[in-house]
Amino acid sequence: MKIPYLTLLICASAGVAAASAAQIDPEVVQSLKRELEELRQRTRAIEEKINQLETSPPADTPAITNSAPAVLTPPATNAPPTLAGGGTVGTNAAALKKAWSASDPITVIRSGSSYMNVSFGVVGNVGWSTASDVSKSLQLGDHDPIQRGFSLRNAELAFDGAVDPYFKGFANIALKLDQNNGTDIELEEAYLLSTSLPGNLQLKAGQFNAEFGRQNSQHPHQWAFVDQPLILNRAFGPDGLRNPGARLSWLAPTPNYTELFLGVFNGQGGTAFSFRDPDMVATHGRTPLERNITGPGDFLYVPHVSSSFELTRSQTLVVGASGAFGPNDSGPHSRTEIYGVDTYWKWKPANAGGGFPFVGWQNEALYRRYGAAADAVAGLPAETLHDWGLYSQLLYGFRQGWVAGLRGEYVDGNTGAFDPMDVYRGERERVSPNITWYPSEFSKIRLQYNLDHGQLFDYEHSVWLQFEFGLGAHSAHKF
Repeated sequence: MKIPYLTLLICASAGVAAASAAQIDPEVVQSLKRELEELRQRTRAIEEKINQLETSPPADTPAITNSAPAVLTPPATNAPPTLAGGGTVGTNAAALKKAWSASDPITVIRSGSSYMNVSFGVVGNVGWSTASDVSKSLQLGDHDPIQRGFSLRNAELAFDGAVDPYFKGFANIALKLDQNNGTDIELEEAYLLSTSLPGNLQLKAGQFNAEFGRQNSQHPHQWAFVDQPLILNRAFGPDGLRNPGARLSWLAPTPNYTELFLGVFNGQGGTAFSFRDPDMVATHGRTPLERNITGPGDFLYVPHVSSSFELTRSQTLVVGASGAFGPNDSGPHSRTEIYGVDTYWKWKPANAGGGFPFVGWQNEALYRRYGAAADAVAGLPAETLHDWGLYSQLLYGFRQGWVAGLRGEYVDGNTGAFDPMDVYRGERERVSPNITWYPSEFSKIRLQYNLDHGQLFDYEHSVWLQFEFGLGAHSAHKF
């Protein structure tokens, strides 16, 4: 018996088509925010130069240096918080004139237009599954629940701010508890972002999530479901696709939002699962061959294009296409190609209050072609592995702070020599209804049920209760 995904997806499509309208496209809003921030940065830089020319600081003004640690002192009155060295903590120069609020970013202002926001967020899960060891068969994502009972797989410390009038900086440090309550720490992202390149260009450089599709670039607290979609597990592995590298984007001068991206990465390690990952799981049973970068052909290239269309005053459609191309570690000349398309449709009436009601429909489909080399020691032949799959998720914000969701997924591939031992291959399906309550912009509680069926296991049932809280404006939820 197959899970009736086609019926579910058809019903979801009909429900979406029956609804009318959407909010302003989030991609457009982000682009406008970026342009506004650039103008603010330049204005603050000019104001700083004027202040330096017109006045000079008193001789007894305390200075903040890199050698003096910043110690936050909570505000006693309506005055902004201060640093131990005499500096000021607040949202920005203008915000220092008003009372500090818990919803404001915690910002350390060092000089002129430079600042740094700090925030901390925790996502945890508790639940049960008919599978005795969910991490070996069902929940393959690195931030998914990993066991019956409690799991804490994402506690994130986030930093962002302005370096100078030309660059902004971002960093995310994630802490995770394993099944033995040991703590794993990883630098998820640390990158700079240009703010003043000409010609609608923008440069991003450092360690960051590749802009492939819609969900790969999101952090777990932004997900609409408890776990990572199956097709992203299969194509990008447990951690998703992220690596050290650089990305150049161009915002096209078109009436509708259209932006083109090209990322270039090392394509190495566990966060480049389908590429130069020295792990026998990633190479599908082959003994990994360590391949160094000797030329341009050894890098991982990730192009992406996204465009949005305002269908009506209350409906918006965003479409995108992505690719990822690079060598893999199964052999000296082996390569991997991944292709993806994505769509996002949203309806929100013009009279919506606080973002509700709304309907959002998101889809992603991926295809992977993995060139696997022969391995005489393991007894595996040379072969080309083809994998494909999709997910479709529908969200309905039916009242303030309440969102109901339904996700259907399907993945499959051709038969490979290592398949009986490979949890990242074979046919698999999953249906996941959930409901999420946002008590405030800094917390959420989500209840989700998963019905799984796969080629390597029979029907499995799981129920997960997810909880999240955030400290600082970074973790605030957008309704």
